[in-house]
Amino acid sequence: MAAAREEAIAPRLTLIALFLKFLHFGVLAFGGPVAQIAMIRHQLVERERWISSARFNRLLAVMQALPGPEAHELCVHMGMLARGRIGGVLAGLGFMLPGFILMMLAAWAYDVLVAGRAIWTGALLGVQIVVVALIIRAVPRIGRHVLEDRMLWLLAGLGFASSLIGAPFWIPLVAGGLIYGFSGRPWIALGVGMVAVALSVILHSVGMTAAIKVNGPITEAGTLDLFVAGLKGGLLTFGGAYTAIPYVRADTVGRGWLSDGAFLDGVALAGVLPAPLVIFGTFAGYVAGGWTGALAVTAGIFLPAFAFSLILFERLEAVVDNPALHRVLAGVAAAVVGVIGATCLQLTWSTAERAPILWGAALIFLTALAAVWLAKGKWAAPLLIASGALAGRLIFG
Repeated sequence: MAAAREEAIAPRLTLIALFLKFLHFGVLAFGGPVAQIAMIRHQLVERERWISSARFNRLLAVMQALPGPEAHELCVHMGMLARGRIGGVLAGLGFMLPGFILMMLAAWAYDVLVAGRAIWTGALLGVQIVVVALIIRAVPRIGRHVLEDRMLWLLAGLGFASSLIGAPFWIPLVAGGLIYGFSGRPWIALGVGMVAVALSVILHSVGMTAAIKVNGPITEAGTLDLFVAGLKGGLLTFGGAYTAIPYVRADTVGRGWLSDGAFLDGVALAGVLPAPLVIFGTFAGYVAGGWTGALAVTAGIFLPAFAFSLILFERLEAVVDNPALHRVLAGVAAAVVGVIGATCLQLTWSTAERAPILWGAALIFLTALAAVWLAKGKWAAPLLIASGALAGRLIFG
């Protein structure tokens, strides 16, 4: 651990003081990961000088290469610099706790006061349309940092096509990582690609696909299943929390545990709360399985964010700097971009099907899409969501 600490001059705070410091960060964590990381940098690097700016930049690059919400992972790592692994756990818990509590309260209020009540139908549909536009906007933002060459674009296309035919999530991800990892050996890469395509077609033809039951009956969810759904989302969050959406959606909406509309409502609430965006999993878990379901999904989503820093703390930068691993992760991330692109198409279709007035839905969608392309600042998303609710209420009633 000495090598990892050589540039760090973090003060040795008491455990309570450390927890309260990161709890304060959590209370102020509005505006998504960019704003959250900027806040952490300003306080701990520029003002308190826990770590040098150069090391912070390297650390941030590592966190962006790994799955999980990078702002949360940074908090865990910084907490470990101050008080070891227990400090990392407390820092991570402090940062996520405010958003988690607020999302639990919001999910309870949604279930008791909003869900199923006709007065909210139009406003919620307007919000859902805006959220679809926000997710679509996230695809090129993620893609421009991932799709750096033609091979990665091809892997994104493979992920897109595989998802549209309902192939199991692991096929494009494993294939993408192996193909790009073996891109220097074209015959091996080609063989992996052919096996992936054949396997996807076979599973589709025999009905072993992962079709999303957007209009099916709501069924009961098991706590362990919800934990696994969250864990899958946490492990596959490459390049931002939006990349967890396809996997959490497939394991909740896809199994009939909640509707697409409710899922999008959770993403909307996550966008206005002080928390990493993946906190939408807490909402999905609550709607699908109550308090225990919310805890299960949350534990699954955040477990990798804790584990990577806690387990690999001493060797985190060296591990991610390994060229072979970097290429595998890049291939996986490219496939994820394609998967989320396919999810955008599916969400757009299912939202349009629920719209009682198609031209009204199109008007809100196109206006929101133009706005999200132009709007900047941490308050842009909450304002757009509020505007979507108002427009939905006026147009759909």
